[in-house]
Amino acid sequence: MDTSTAVTGSTPASQPAASEPVVLTAAAIAQVKAVIQAQGFQGYFFSIRVVPSGCSGLGYDLNLVKEMKAGDQTWEQDGVTIATDALSAQYLSGTHIDYVTSITGAGFKFENPNAKSSCGCGTSFTT
Repeated sequence: MDTSTAVTGSTPASQPAASEPVVLTAAAIAQVKAVIQAQGFQGYFFSIRVVPSGCSGLGYDLNLVKEMKAGDQTWEQDGVTIATDALSAQYLSGTHIDYVTSITGAGFKFENPNAKSSCGCGTSFTT
């Protein structure tokens, strides 16, 4: 899955409240729902976390999880329940996540206003 930081042209599926750090586009919501349906993961949370990763230091970790962790912040956007931890929420504040496809592949793309730079391969970022 491509999780590189990039600016995209898709629009958010709906606007979550200002306290919610991440907005998913309609394409991202559709992809998450498709995976949930295909894998039989109804009732799972879409977990978005920032973790130590790559040559720039930080990366995105996306998972479908049955149970959220203690202290997780959760919200719903267009039928998808999203979860993240408090530390990740700080790094993700204002982030838009899109799902894009091209002839070279498909994956989630992040427009993160907190990312000051990313590595050459596009898999990690720094703030």
